[in-house]
Amino acid sequence: MSTDPMDEHRSTLTAALRACRTRESWTAYPEDTASHPNGESGKAAGKAWLADRLGSRFPLEHPGNWRVQQDEVSPYTGLPLGISYPAAEPEALFAAAHRAWPAWRQADPQTRVDVCLEICEQLYLRNFELAYAAMHTAGQSFGMSWAGSGTNAIDRGIEAIALAHAAMERVPRSAVWSRAFGTHQVTLDKRYRLVPRGIAVVIACASFPAWNVYPALFASLATGNPVILKPHPTSVLQMAEAVRICRTTLAEAGFSPDLVGLSLDTVAEPVAKRLISHPGTRIVDFTGSAAFGSWVEANAHPAIAYTETSGANSVLIESLSDPDAQLRAIAGSLCLFSAQMCTSPQNIYVPRGGIRTADGEMTPDEFADALAAAVQAVSTVPRRAAAVMATVQSPHTLDLLNRVRDQAAEKGRVVLEPAPYEHPEYPGARTSGPLLARLDIADHDLYGRERFGPVAFVITADDADRALEQATRDAREQGAITAFAYSTDEGYLDRAEAAYALAGAALTSNLSGPMPLNFSAAYSDYHVTGLNPAGNASLTDDSFVTGRFRITQSRRPVATG
Repeated sequence: MSTDPMDEHRSTLTAALRACRTRESWTAYPEDTASHPNGESGKAAGKAWLADRLGSRFPLEHPGNWRVQQDEVSPYTGLPLGISYPAAEPEALFAAAHRAWPAWRQADPQTRVDVCLEICEQLYLRNFELAYAAMHTAGQSFGMSWAGSGTNAIDRGIEAIALAHAAMERVPRSAVWSRAFGTHQVTLDKRYRLVPRGIAVVIACASFPAWNVYPALFASLATGNPVILKPHPTSVLQMAEAVRICRTTLAEAGFSPDLVGLSLDTVAEPVAKRLISHPGTRIVDFTGSAAFGSWVEANAHPAIAYTETSGANSVLIESLSDPDAQLRAIAGSLCLFSAQMCTSPQNIYVPRGGIRTADGEMTPDEFADALAAAVQAVSTVPRRAAAVMATVQSPHTLDLLNRVRDQAAEKGRVVLEPAPYEHPEYPGARTSGPLLARLDIADHDLYGRERFGPVAFVITADDADRALEQATRDAREQGAITAFAYSTDEGYLDRAEAAYALAGAALTSNLSGPMPLNFSAAYSDYHVTGLNPAGNASLTDDSFVTGRFRITQSRRPVATG
């Protein structure tokens, strides 16, 4: 690390700040592997790194006793990773963080920003290793692990750093204040301090940890707070490597590595509630289920909590201008990472009387069958399915698919069975194509909440306005992060945009083509609004960073004479 890291990272920070202001397309690191300093040779090195980690001690100098993480099983091979990590009691992690904190909180905010940007650089340099770690824990494809859990996630982290920098820069360090009180002039020297809130606990999800962890991690670090990161017990390796990179970079910058700690637990003995309830916790970032997210929001006090949970995302079909292309786009979003993304659609509403298209009327059954065919064009071609669908992260998701399939068969029609595909490289991979079922709008008990995984419903409503009413009510009451609409009627799209805005869900209309429907761009797209039960925080707006520090002041009379 250079003596003045800002010399290296100034252009990155400046460009990130500009992109946050303009909301234009920009990235700190290109998505293609060929542009990486290690080039295509990095892929072989990443594979070798993963092979070296399996069945061994993870190279991390960290408090705790070594323990094999039994819950960590590759969704590709079906085999335990067998990696041992240092497992520390919460009290030891909090004590270490407290000892590390003074020098970090007293550091100039610019210094903290510089160190955070250097960590991002190191994450990118290790992106091949991190990608293979994400593959064999979260179950993503290599391409998604490289980009979605790599460069795009790092961009979300840099976005948080940039906004934290801007928020701290807005606070003057001093001011001279003068005012007349009667015949006397009072002049005060005022000084302002940015005071970090305290230790932050970051709780990661299993299927897409980096995308939420990096913004939370860097928003807290940049504003002066230590971080204790708790990965999901089935998905540790990528987060352990990220923690190792953080600790190494902090030490090289002259700070204690204990500013970032790793908290491990097991499925049988979870530790999240102990971390959240610890008296030393002042910030909580949580990504996961709505049930536990509600507990976090209710019980984190006196800590401030930032949550992203779950929701039933919807698609409104009023009319179609290009049925084939638009059906392919919807099918692609149902297949992408086997719909294990918080932006994956689930409830697809169609008018009972039929859908107007450029080729004439399409009945709801014709639409459902055409959508099933578009899904099968991905899910039944092994190489394509491997690149798009990857694996199913948890075996519990397959159990859910079977239960929902049976319930849907009782209420409506199963249009597409959730059939596995054979992965061309990993014959033992846990896979499943989407379940697609036909329901009526009255079957709300089945579709009215998120069914995490490759599950989608084609739901008949009396008309498109009734569908809009139901979908936005569910967003308000049950939660939704995103929504999609297809219509040739601009008036309908305007009504949908207004209704989803009030419901707190982002709306994408009439999109087809190469960009996935549910792609969310750092620096441009606000991810989650905090306006419905799908989460109380947004990636990334000012409120995501400003609550992590407070401002204190002191006043003294200006000396005269």
